[in-house]
Amino acid sequence: MVWIEFILSAAVITFAAMQLAKYGDVIGLRTGLGGMFVGTLLLAAATSLPELITTISAIQSGVPNLAAGNLFGSNMFNMFLIAVLDMVHTSRRMSSKEAYKHALTGSLAVLMSVLAVFFIVAELPLHINVGNFEVGFDGLTMIIAYFFAIALLRRQSRMQSLGHVDSMIPEGLPSLTTAILWFAGAAGVLIFATPWMVDVSTRIADVTGLGTTFIGSTLVAVVTSLPETVATIEAGRIGADDMAISNLYGSNMFNMFAIGIADFFYIQGRFFSVIDLSFLLIGMLGLLMTVVALISDLARLERKILFLEIDSALLILLYIGGLALLYTRGIAP
Repeated sequence: MVWIEFILSAAVITFAAMQLAKYGDVIGLRTGLGGMFVGTLLLAAATSLPELITTISAIQSGVPNLAAGNLFGSNMFNMFLIAVLDMVHTSRRMSSKEAYKHALTGSLAVLMSVLAVFFIVAELPLHINVGNFEVGFDGLTMIIAYFFAIALLRRQSRMQSLGHVDSMIPEGLPSLTTAILWFAGAAGVLIFATPWMVDVSTRIADVTGLGTTFIGSTLVAVVTSLPETVATIEAGRIGADDMAISNLYGSNMFNMFAIGIADFFYIQGRFFSVIDLSFLLIGMLGLLMTVVALISDLARLERKILFLEIDSALLILLYIGGLALLYTRGIAP
């Protein structure tokens, strides 16, 4: 029965993620925001809801390190998905198409990851009272940095889409209202379906005896990243390459933003102060993979190893090697 629940929940999440990609592309065209901005903001935020929900749940359950590991580990997986895109879409190199447009998004993702790693090491004993909440200066900085990044990306999107809105709208495209309703509905489905799937995954881990192992933790991490996986591949399938790549960089930004949000739910003090230093390794691996992906976008490497681009092969090796390293250190993302 538990496996049937798993398949049903996975099917629901898959359908919802496909609708997010489909109608996110429509919103980008209808509003003139473009696929890149919609991927960075709307799609990334919607598909990252599982990570945010899992993080808040972990904090409320008294396991803040699991919350941090979930977010940093998701950054690693998102960069691994860039290699998956290259494997799925072998007929064209997605990451090289107008790669300069993603330079700012990728750089901002790197900036926010660096900020998060810095605050873990610095252990700044500063906090600000916001209503009944005590929020760390570091957590609040992560939130401000995210909105600053979105403002920069909005400005870039306006400059790039200027004078090209009407000509980009194909005939028979759904209306903006229809697209917004479908997008919001799909996001709502994720909010309710993801906790169900995580619960089922946890029960499967317990039944199989993997509940406290590295594999058990990895199962939940993969489950919470399913919306990004499906939405990114679907965006690439319908030709929304900008949205697919921006969704992954944007998800990394949102994950770091979620650390700031987590500070509001950690009522015992500053959230950054309780993150174990061993989790810096996960953060650095995610940061390394993001830098490699960004450099490969800008360098536009075209060499292949068998059927893989050389940079995609490197991302796969970094991800698998990173997981092996984390396993030997007894750390689960």
